[in-house]
Amino acid sequence: MAGGVFPVPPDRLEAATLALGAAITGGTVRLDAFPPDGFPAGLVSVFADAGILLTAERGGTAVTVPDGLRAVEVATRPHPGYPTDVQPQLTAVLTQAAGTSRIEERIYSRRDTHLAALRQFGAVVNAEGRLITIEGPSRLVAADVAGEDIRAATALVLAALAAEGTSTIRGMYHLQRGYGDLLSKLASLGADLTIDQEIP
Repeated sequence: MAGGVFPVPPDRLEAATLALGAAITGGTVRLDAFPPDGFPAGLVSVFADAGILLTAERGGTAVTVPDGLRAVEVATRPHPGYPTDVQPQLTAVLTQAAGTSRIEERIYSRRDTHLAALRQFGAVVNAEGRLITIEGPSRLVAADVAGEDIRAATALVLAALAAEGTSTIRGMYHLQRGYGDLLSKLASLGADLTIDQEIP
């Protein structure tokens, strides 16, 4: 074997989470050095159906929601389908979409730990087996909740961004397993948050 050089690609799960942060707040985000083709084709398709536009811009991606969020029906699938690791975040965002959304979780049967906490924010979300149903748009209000795993905690952060008032989210140490300083990045985009030290 010979030596070589290989560029490490950006994290598409973190990029998708930041894109969904823009969507749930009705904002615009530009993802530097992350072109739209860095996302799985299944994610791009679902985002488009939901009204989330990913536009190539100077080597990166501009994320906009020009006409508001729309309800969608989606099933998680192996790559390049819609990733299970972005399902809880999408669930949170779809609470702000008009109509009834349905997400079928086909990859990980325990990917529903975010639902009870989302209901505390005021979301109308239910699960029957592997099918999650979201009715929207819901008026989200501040809540004191805990994330039981990394993706659930991320979904709760997104819900808090759209909720009225100040929320408290515990279990944020889960984010350290899979995000490169996500909270600071959200703060740089305008999120008003305070990070307190938490013991797992």
